[in-house]
Amino acid sequence: MNKPSNTFDIAIEEAFDFLSPDYAALFDGSAATAFQHPLWLDSLYARLAAHAGARPLVVVVRRRANGALAMVLPLLRIRRGPIRTIEFADLRVSDYLAPVCSPEMFASLLEDEGACAEIRRLVRPFDLLRMTKLPDGRLPIESLLGAPRRVLMETNAYATVLVAPFEQWRSSALDRSYQKELAKKYRQLQKKGALSFFCCDDSASVSEAMEAMKQYRGPRFQAQGDGDLLQRPEYYGFYSDVAVRGLGSFVRLYAMKMDGAVIAAVLGLSHRGSFLVILSAFDIAGYKSQSLGSLMFEQVARDCIERGDQMLDFTIGDEPYKKLFGGQPSPMWMVTQAGSTAGAISLFALRQAPWLKLAAKRLSDFRLLPARAPTPTR
Repeated sequence: MNKPSNTFDIAIEEAFDFLSPDYAALFDGSAATAFQHPLWLDSLYARLAAHAGARPLVVVVRRRANGALAMVLPLLRIRRGPIRTIEFADLRVSDYLAPVCSPEMFASLLEDEGACAEIRRLVRPFDLLRMTKLPDGRLPIESLLGAPRRVLMETNAYATVLVAPFEQWRSSALDRSYQKELAKKYRQLQKKGALSFFCCDDSASVSEAMEAMKQYRGPRFQAQGDGDLLQRPEYYGFYSDVAVRGLGSFVRLYAMKMDGAVIAAVLGLSHRGSFLVILSAFDIAGYKSQSLGSLMFEQVARDCIERGDQMLDFTIGDEPYKKLFGGQPSPMWMVTQAGSTAGAISLFALRQAPWLKLAAKRLSDFRLLPARAPTPTR
């Protein structure tokens, strides 16, 4: 039997304040990603968790000596059909998931058997523990939770290294023929009217760009046999809330206008010298031959370089356009653990029958879907 930790106090705090100065300090000194930012998690738990039928499961570790935060694990309890699952606070809006903790403190926790045992006790009971979207080289959450080793996901993340000036990055990242093609299409686009590109700087411009994104994304994803998260009020509210509250610091919302109307928009997060793309939308119907998306990302890269960013991160997904902009793949990992017979059967079935993966995905999204709606996607 493990002895209780003499170094750490560990508890579940369902009403944890992600906007507190203590959490801000912990996050700033941690190896966490932009998707564990105080604003992001505060809005996710407040605006999305209840709609998904999810209960907050925030594991909070404090140093016993002074009560200072040592680690926060932002988790959720969700019933996926008959299966009780434990997972990171994601709800299909986060691309990278990680404990909020410094590498040094995480190593100390792993060495404390009592602390590890208490964390594992607090997250139970569950049928299935499911940790996806773990970036390469991050803290080994599976060791903390006593779960099997992580395995590769079937998708990658992509990012391109930015160098100044813009022309140097462009010539090194883009194929020469593609550079010429985009330059030609940009000239064509300029001839269509008064063209402008800017970063939103107030709530009015954010609202205008978000409405345009919603308008352009709806038909696009519906035509692909899928739905779009922005069409749902709670998700539209989530992204809009994060955009307004994080404007000028954590969030950038780029827009391109033609004769005063938004024709393209890109929403992303600014974090430690990287700009992470999370949503984009373009008036494809109105500009079919202009490669509007590529022209928009080219302008985004230019602005990022001028701001001193070192990385343009296209985040998770294997869309071909990412490689056109010099995006290099980075593997993503997942950790799963059965906590009951039902969980073990589900996990075994998924591993043995690949066709069940799609069924499992649909089941996992069951609580996130409106009645008779197709599965949403970003």
